[in-house]
Amino acid sequence: MRNAHVAPRPRDDAATRQTIIYAAPAGPRNLGVQRYRIIDKALSRALGASLDRQLARGREPEESRLLAARAQDIVALRRREQLARYWERALATASRPSPALRNTVPLRRGPILAAEPAITELARLLRAPLPVSARGVAMARVLLTDAGGPLYWSAAPESLHVALRAAITRLDPALPLMAPASHPVS
Repeated sequence: MRNAHVAPRPRDDAATRQTIIYAAPAGPRNLGVQRYRIIDKALSRALGASLDRQLARGREPEESRLLAARAQDIVALRRREQLARYWERALATASRPSPALRNTVPLRRGPILAAEPAITELARLLRAPLPVSARGVAMARVLLTDAGGPLYWSAAPESLHVALRAAITRLDPALPLMAPASHPVS
């Protein structure tokens, strides 16, 4: 059998196949479409905590290239499954006796155990193979990672249960992913 010539495969990476949608400079409801670049992904990951907080507070992903890139990254099913595992790990850690010496910020075990049904529901919604809002995912991420939040700090301005309910509400697949122009979702 002779060596057959095989044509090189076309470049098939995420940077050449995906686009991001963001607000064009002409106005908030004029959307621009551009290729999703590696630099967008790198910057959105490097600035992830800040971008997550902005998305969780209600900024629309379409407001900037970085918000759009971050939203696209965190709503990917693989990333949502990872976030669900982190929530389940927090629940499992809270249910075990705390070690005498630890090198992590201590979890508030009582509120976490009391919120077990909500955490389980949050993990289920994160794993669902349905479109979800970037705001809901960002809310779940911030709640898990903010050392000044109700997961870790008893004086947090919001209870863990209320914060979980807010994230769960935003992840409800029955809700529209984007707020209508005349009625922004708070």
